[in-house]
Amino acid sequence: MKRSEKVEIIHQTLNEIYKKVPIPLKHRNKFELVIAVLLSAQCTDKRVNQVTPVLFKKANTAIKMIKIPKNTIYKIIRPCGLAPQKSKAIFELSRILVKQFNGKVPESFEELEKLPGVGHKTASVVMSQGFGHPAFPVDTHIHRLAQRWGLTNGKNVTQTENDLKKLFPKNSWNKLHLQIIFYGREYCQARSCYGIECKICKVCNPKRKTKIITKK
Repeated sequence: MKRSEKVEIIHQTLNEIYKKVPIPLKHRNKFELVIAVLLSAQCTDKRVNQVTPVLFKKANTAIKMIKIPKNTIYKIIRPCGLAPQKSKAIFELSRILVKQFNGKVPESFEELEKLPGVGHKTASVVMSQGFGHPAFPVDTHIHRLAQRWGLTNGKNVTQTENDLKKLFPKNSWNKLHLQIIFYGREYCQARSCYGIECKICKVCNPKRKTKIITKK
């Protein structure tokens, strides 16, 4: 099956299952979104959504965050893991936003990726979900499924992102990356399916017999 045919099947299937997709990380402004995505590294969205209400009750803007002792931030976010690094990044990020951007989150990949704790994936989420710009954040779910569906050879997440951007229409990226994440969590999980059980995997690769082992 050609990749173009797979793309059409995937797009149609995901739109049937997920007509509307919720934003996984709860937030009320762009600053809260940046912090929530930063905390989600090596942590579940569910855990982040349990922790952030406590943190944001104390500080939901950069100006308020720099007034909180770093140790307080650390204690609140400890359940998310990597707390020493993340608490330091949150404080320093907030300080830079106040000093250089009048407390506001910048609206560009270049400026976002210069902030402590903000990599390309985090910046992509903020640009997509915060500002509405077309972006295709690739997390572990998307990286895994793109390989299972035969859309990329998956050498790394950067290549996976570039390959997916070439295959799918730009105006679909913001919704599509969320659809794939939810599909991966519900139907094509890391320790099941392995490219041979779920609906999309079977349709895209009907003759596949061996399991697909995801390349990191």
